Amino acid sequence: MDGSAITATPVLAPLDVRRPGARVLPLVIASPHSGSDYPPEFVAASRLDPQTLRRSEDAFVDEIFAAAPSLGAPLIAARFPRAYLDVNREAWELDPAMFADALPDYVNVRSPRVRMGLGTIARVVASGEEIYGGKLSFADAKVRIDSLYRPYHAALSRLVEETAAEFGFCLVVDCHSMPSGANGAGRQSADIVLGDCHGASCAPQLVEAARHYLSRCGFAVALNAPYAGGFTTGHYGRPRQRCHALQIEINRAIYMDEHSYRRRSGFGELGEAMAGLIGWLGDAAREHLAPSC
Repeated sequence: MDGSAITATPVLAPLDVRRPGARVLPLVIASPHSGSDYPPEFVAASRLDPQTLRRSEDAFVDEIFAAAPSLGAPLIAARFPRAYLDVNREAWELDPAMFADALPDYVNVRSPRVRMGLGTIARVVASGEEIYGGKLSFADAKVRIDSLYRPYHAALSRLVEETAAEFGFCLVVDCHSMPSGANGAGRQSADIVLGDCHGASCAPQLVEAARHYLSRCGFAVALNAPYAGGFTTGHYGRPRQRCHALQIEINRAIYMDEHSYRRRSGFGELGEAMAGLIGWLGDAAREHLAPSC
């Protein structure tokens, strides 16, 4: 989808799983926030215009990393929008102020992300505007989590397990984009931010390999600031169990007009660079993570 218009369509297939013809690389590429299939009931319930509603999208990120299957690594991408349901959260991070009924005790109502309005079901879009004109029901939240969140993580877990079984280890690359103003006033703008949960989710050799490759390509690269990694990075990044996770955030101004949501002329070159990164990380993972004989 291009331009600011959204497509109000039922989410018939909640996710795309694109498998390689042959699994060559010990990587799993994930794009949790690039979905653009907007359920019509969600569009109707929102108080925002279509362009504003898209501000939480990591638009086109699944396309930027689309070479993964041809290179030998699976790619999983959510088709539903992040503003509707965010799979880069715990299953039950919900803001009680959004709901007409009481929430069960197991719901995490106090996480920092909930306080920011960006829980599993967000109260605001990324730029801060309130999404809904009225209250939601917990039953609606449960339907979204059961029909979208659980299938996404079941599929991602399966890809991770398959990759680890084949190679003895796995690297999850969780792919995102960030607004051009995300670095904040007075801070040098980064083209790409790598997140490893401050060293907890990924072997430092792989982080350095990614940083080296991207810097060599001419990108300004930052580490863990302002994004250190979300739920996916922390949950799947278990280096002691030979599963690593690295988050990558790409500055949207590099590849798209942030107002019109149209791809820039360098979009294809960015895709080529990310294809190179996938291959580079595959080589680095084999070098540094392969079990010794």
